[in-house]
Amino acid sequence: MIHVVAVITAKPGQRDTILDAFRANVPLVRAEAGCIEYGAAVDAEGLGSFQAKLGPDTFLVIEKWESVDALKAHGASPHMAAYGAATKDWVASRLIHVLSPA
Repeated sequence: MIHVVAVITAKPGQRDTILDAFRANVPLVRAEAGCIEYGAAVDAEGLGSFQAKLGPDTFLVIEKWESVDALKAHGASPHMAAYGAATKDWVASRLIHVLSPA
């Protein structure tokens, strides 16, 4: 299994716009062979000062894939290319962490 944590920072005020496009793409990604989990997450509220917040412009994409090949196929899919093209002007930065279970 492969885990992916993508840290997406939107240009100021554009996070919800990106998340709308992300949510529209989710059913296509979840239908991909080898997709175990795929979803976005934002800061939870009301947890006190111990929480290190991402901030109002950042969200995470939490993914699990059956294999490296499934992840590679996901990255090469037409719907991901379309999502990337549609959102590129709203993204300030994107960091992708690909992890193996410890």
